[in-house]
Amino acid sequence: MQNLGIAITGSGSAAPETSLHNEELSQLVETSDEWISTRTGIRQRRLALPTESLSSLAAAASRQAIASAGITASDIDLILLATSTPDDLFGTATKIQADLGATKAVAFDLTAACSGFVFGLVTAAQFIRTGVYQNVLLIGADILSRWVDWQDRRTCVLFGDGAGAIVLQSNQSDRLLGFALKSDGTQNHYLNLAYQGTAQEILPNVKITQGTYQPVTMNGKEVYRFAAQKVPEIIDKALFEAQLTVDQIDWLLLHQANQRILDTVAQRLNIPSHKVISNLANYGNTSAASIPLALDEAVREGKIKPNDIIATSGFGAGLTWGAAIFQWGR
Repeated sequence: MQNLGIAITGSGSAAPETSLHNEELSQLVETSDEWISTRTGIRQRRLALPTESLSSLAAAASRQAIASAGITASDIDLILLATSTPDDLFGTATKIQADLGATKAVAFDLTAACSGFVFGLVTAAQFIRTGVYQNVLLIGADILSRWVDWQDRRTCVLFGDGAGAIVLQSNQSDRLLGFALKSDGTQNHYLNLAYQGTAQEILPNVKITQGTYQPVTMNGKEVYRFAAQKVPEIIDKALFEAQLTVDQIDWLLLHQANQRILDTVAQRLNIPSHKVISNLANYGNTSAASIPLALDEAVREGKIKPNDIIATSGFGAGLTWGAAIFQWGR
C-alpha cells in the first residue's frame, strides 16, 4: 500500500559567522542595546559577507537536513526554496539543486516572505500526500541585510540573515496533523520591499520603466497588532483541524519576529513560556529562515524529541499568515 502521509525526518541550519551586536548598531543609528532588546528581544543578528550567498547558506543547511534524515541528495524528488531574497530574481532553488548534486529533483522558489516556510511546508505535503513525490527538501532562507536601510532604526535593528531546512518523506502515518493559511492584500502596504522605477522612452511613444527594489519599509505598530490578533486565531483553526487542544502542544514555534509577539501569542493561547521556542536574541528576524533555524537548534539541543507535537505559525508581508500542527519524527 502506498504511503500517503508525511513525516519530517531531518533538519539543518546555517548562519553567517559575522555578528552585529546592538552596541555596534548604535554607531550607525541613534539607538542602544537597551532600546532594541526591551522592544524586540533581539541582542545580535548575523550578517552575510559579500562573499556569502543565499545559495551557499541554503546548501549548507540542506546538507545537514539530508544527513539527519539518513538519505542522500540523489534521493530528493523536489526542492522548495522559500525566500524573498534570491541570489537571482529568476530563482535560486535550481542553483542549490546543482550544488547539492540532487540530480533527480525538480526545484523552484516560493515567495511568501516571513510566512514562506509554513506555506512551503503545506505545499510540500500536498506533493507527498498525492503520491507524486516521496522525498522533499524544504528550505527557508533569506539575506535581508541586502535590502535594509541601515540608516532607518525602525527596521535595521530587526533583521538578520540565515537558512534552515527540513526533509519531508512519505510515511504510513501522517505527521502533519492540521494547518490553516490566510492572506489579506488590503494590508499589503504595512510591510514592503517594493520595486521603484522611472519612466524611460526607448522609442517615440514607447515608454518602459526601469529601476530597482527599495529597502524594507514597515509600519511596526500595525504589523504587531495584526500578528497579535491573527496568529492565535490561525493556530486555533489548525488545532481544530488536527482535533487537538492547546494542552496537547509540546512546543510553540513561531516566526521569530519580536519577543513581544511571541509572548503575547503564548499568553492569548494560554501556553506556558517554557513551551515557547525562541532564538531571535541571537539571530534577529531571518524571515523565511526563522522557523526552520529555530527548529533545528531545538532538535540539536535535545529539546524537541521524537513524537513531540509542535504548533508553528508564520506571519508577515502580504499580509500573509498560516499555522501548522505537526509531530516531529517518523
